[in-house]
Amino acid sequence: MSGAGLAKSRKLLIVMSLLALYIIWGSTYLAMVFAMDSLPPFMMAALRFGMAGLILYAWLRWRGQPAPSLKQWLGAAAVGTLLLAVGNAGVAYAEKTVSSGVAALGIATVPIWMALFSGWWGHWPTRREWLGIIIGTLGVAVLSTGGAMQASPLGAALIMLSAASWAFGSVWGKRLPMAVGSMASASQMLAGGGVLVVVSLLMGEPWPQQLSAKTVYAMLYLVIFGSLIAYSAYLFLLHNVRPALATSNTFVNPMVALLLGAWLADEAIGPAEYMALAIIVVGVLLVLPFERNK
Repeated sequence: MSGAGLAKSRKLLIVMSLLALYIIWGSTYLAMVFAMDSLPPFMMAALRFGMAGLILYAWLRWRGQPAPSLKQWLGAAAVGTLLLAVGNAGVAYAEKTVSSGVAALGIATVPIWMALFSGWWGHWPTRREWLGIIIGTLGVAVLSTGGAMQASPLGAALIMLSAASWAFGSVWGKRLPMAVGSMASASQMLAGGGVLVVVSLLMGEPWPQQLSAKTVYAMLYLVIFGSLIAYSAYLFLLHNVRPALATSNTFVNPMVALLLGAWLADEAIGPAEYMALAIIVVGVLLVLPFERNK
């Protein structure tokens, strides 16, 4: 394939990956609530990432891809713990004591944390990206004013810790020994799922007597779309676009969740939500240039 053809294919993959994060991860807010209908949060996350990681790992090994080395497994364990056990499952647990508005605001700080940690390693965002990050965060703040903003101090602190952990793991992971391509996703999900099993046991979470149909269907969606597709897309973006663009989904996901709620649960959308959508679009457009990470 020519250089122009490769560049066009890469841009198409970037667009598809961004759409996967915007739409799929926006819908996982609702899917996680459904999955926890009969599963406790850490057990739900352990099953979600463990099953997704095992499926992807088995498929890659069947196709002849080599298993990760010990150093690569250790790198995967570090990133899987920071992104999945703390970053993702931490939010699920915190949402038991914080409102969706507080959770959305906390998650929207990921690009800010990402910018700070990237700067720590000498790669600061451009002025345009900083402006996009600030405007996107403002948009989520406007969106959150439409709902309740209750939060326990511990829950709010856990949301912020989860956001910082996700950002640090994303930046640090690019500097750790890691398996190539999709094997990186598989090993991180397996390692993160293993850590979550331990956390679930330590928390004393009980195994449910029976799984509801709502939980089963939500888990299937989370495993296939939320993890196998979207998590792999996120890791691809981390290595192919600048951090501000790779994490722009944190601005869009709350809006997608709200639109899905209006569609599936007859939730009302008012002037504040439309204003928030306009602000978020401006913020995303400011971080949109497809520049390769350095």
